[in-house]
Amino acid sequence: MTTMTTQIVGLPHGRPMTRADLADMPDDGQRYELLDGLLIVSPAPITRHQRAVLRLAVALHNGSPEDVEVLTAPFDVVLSEDTVIQPDIVVARKSDLTERDLPGAPLLSVEVLSPSTRSVDELLKKDRLARAGCPHYWIVDPSEPSIRAWELNGRDYQLVAHSTGHEAFSAVTPITVTVKPADLVD
Repeated sequence: MTTMTTQIVGLPHGRPMTRADLADMPDDGQRYELLDGLLIVSPAPITRHQRAVLRLAVALHNGSPEDVEVLTAPFDVVLSEDTVIQPDIVVARKSDLTERDLPGAPLLSVEVLSPSTRSVDELLKKDRLARAGCPHYWIVDPSEPSIRAWELNGRDYQLVAHSTGHEAFSAVTPITVTVKPADLVD
């Protein structure tokens, strides 16, 4: 049995990759992202992952104010020329979006963990979004199931909520929503 894994790749020429380099990536069903000039290649997610993304995105959309948009991957969030990520769910002000991307930090970035992306989502993306000033970062773990929510406190994230199983997860910023983690994956 072959295990799909996320790869972190640098360019062989010894320079960080840029947003312009992403245009040369193949359209092969993989997700290509840049984090501080390193190319991150992830396989297509599994059904349980996509189910959690869809159900949470619908709940967020239903609670969103008129001036806020909820989008799912693939959609580029451009934090700098060498950092272009595609969170599983992006919540942003409509006025901040272009037709192609979000040039800057979203109001909320949500990642649904996969075995192949766990360390990237929990460490690298979380750190990079904090440095970019993203005020809210959530991680959904479908295997537990759970939701953890962080809010930016100065330059670092502070854990503000953690719900598991059938325990209700509630948030009022940036969108008012209440969900049970188990309902996202069952």
